[in-house]
Amino acid sequence: MGEGVAGAVDFAYLERFAAGDRGLVGEVLDLFAEQAAIWRLHLAPEDPAWRDAVHTLKGSARGIGAHALGEVCAQAEQQGAEALPQVVGALDAALAEIAAYRAA
Repeated sequence: MGEGVAGAVDFAYLERFAAGDRGLVGEVLDLFAEQAAIWRLHLAPEDPAWRDAVHTLKGSARGIGAHALGEVCAQAEQQGAEALPQVVGALDAALAEIAAYRAA
């Protein structure tokens, strides 16, 4: 199916990585979305686990082809908690594209 409408997720990357196995792609995206709900709880400056959440989210995002989210997470690791709103925005964009992809 290729890249998402807004470009938040490169689904072609994930499809190639999964050797075209649409079932596997669906499972990976479902797992990412489930875990994102947990990570989101920690994406606040007052939460002492925000750095761990951002780091974990960075790797997972890059693994599914959400390159922009991965990059924003990397920037947050360097810049600090003031970058968390950008992480949340990029996460929302990726999750919206995943939902649209799964519905198609």
